[in-house]
Amino acid sequence: MASPVLTPPETPTPVEEIAGAIDNVTPLHGLPFEDRLWLAQHGAEIVAHPGEILFEEGTLADRMILILKGEIHVRRHSGGPMELFIGRAGQMTGLLPFSRMKTSGGQGFAISPVWALLIHKSLFPEMLQAIPSMAQRVVSTLLDRVREVTRIEQQAEKLAALGKLAGNLAHELNNPASAAQRAASSLVIELRANRQNRFKLVNLCLTEQQIQAVEAWELRVLGRPILSDGQSATALIAHEEAIRTWLRVLGCNEPWEVAPQLAEQGIALADLDDLRTILGPNAACVSLQFFARYLRSTRSVETLAHSTARIFDLISAVKAYSYMDRAPILEVDVPAGLEATVQMFQSRMNNVQIIRNYEPNLPTLSAYGSELNQVWTALIENALDALGNQGQLRLTCRLEADMLLVEIWDTGPGIPPDLQDRIFEPFFTTKAPGQGLGLGLDNAMRIVRKHRGHIGVRSEPGSTCFRVRLPLEQLQAY
Repeated sequence: MASPVLTPPETPTPVEEIAGAIDNVTPLHGLPFEDRLWLAQHGAEIVAHPGEILFEEGTLADRMILILKGEIHVRRHSGGPMELFIGRAGQMTGLLPFSRMKTSGGQGFAISPVWALLIHKSLFPEMLQAIPSMAQRVVSTLLDRVREVTRIEQQAEKLAALGKLAGNLAHELNNPASAAQRAASSLVIELRANRQNRFKLVNLCLTEQQIQAVEAWELRVLGRPILSDGQSATALIAHEEAIRTWLRVLGCNEPWEVAPQLAEQGIALADLDDLRTILGPNAACVSLQFFARYLRSTRSVETLAHSTARIFDLISAVKAYSYMDRAPILEVDVPAGLEATVQMFQSRMNNVQIIRNYEPNLPTLSAYGSELNQVWTALIENALDALGNQGQLRLTCRLEADMLLVEIWDTGPGIPPDLQDRIFEPFFTTKAPGQGLGLGLDNAMRIVRKHRGHIGVRSEPGSTCFRVRLPLEQLQAY
């Protein structure tokens, strides 16, 4: 791909004026006038109007750019963690001496009127000889650029991990939240229906003896287990149909509304005959309709309580995982941290068998709890990726001399031997492009080392184990 033609100004700017403008370039500030004059005399002055393209992504990078005025945006069409770079007046960018840069990382275009000076790479040796201090200034700029790119890449890795955790958590919260919403809606319907039914109950004018008999009947049937938990669907449907027929013969309105709850509760036809004997046909129909609505309301309340308890558990897991509202350094229960991390990935573990082997009464560690959870997150996520969300995951935590040993095993395909020595390298990843930056294990290693610990891996087909050893005595770690 050919580079766009860079346009010089219609009237060249005097070199003395260019040399004066170079002093505003931050890395070159304080450079003697003679040295700036050398750059002005040997550089190529260019101007660009807003929207004009200065270089294309993937083209040969062969010039250092001193931005004297204006703003340049560099955008990656291929995406990635750093899709946009902004170059402003006062920056030295492009290809620099000692840089390994080969091609442009994105398309550069002017946002405002741009005035810049270009130094071709063929002039670099002569420039470094003519301006001795240029080497140090260039190296400082390169180091700043590396640090900035690394920071952006690490931030992108953290955001990607956060996005995955947020997705998993949203999935986990969606199920109980939806169940709670359905239960609440059903409860409202039943309460409204029984409100309309209350006059029928009052008009029954039951005697005290009948009331006591009905209460005894209800207590008897409510004490039975719900049949749907242990009975086949075919048998339950047949029993429901028998109850519906009994209600229809008795003359009850809308038997299809009452029969499912009575069948699910395990009420037999003999029980219905007993209630009819106590109340009579009409009163039995009204009472059974009210009782069926009570059963549905009870199920809704139970579902609502279970769902909200599940949501509370998830929120508690998030707080435990992030150590929200707690000091950075605290006494950390490592097995609890592992469990909180597992909760974050629960939506991916439907087909994963989890085996826990935690030694009882393990001591706590004085550590950065939220950072240790980042280690468990990276290792468990890698294990799930290797398993394809299907297989066996084993978590072990035990004492080993004066160290706390954490092992995370998976039954995935394993790591090839020639890659095992490289997996902790920054930006090294075996995942497909766009699925990982290769910083998860590097970050895990830095955190473990920060705690004076050690992390290693042993892998073969069908068995991969990451081992983290953390010293119990952490006083010298901070």
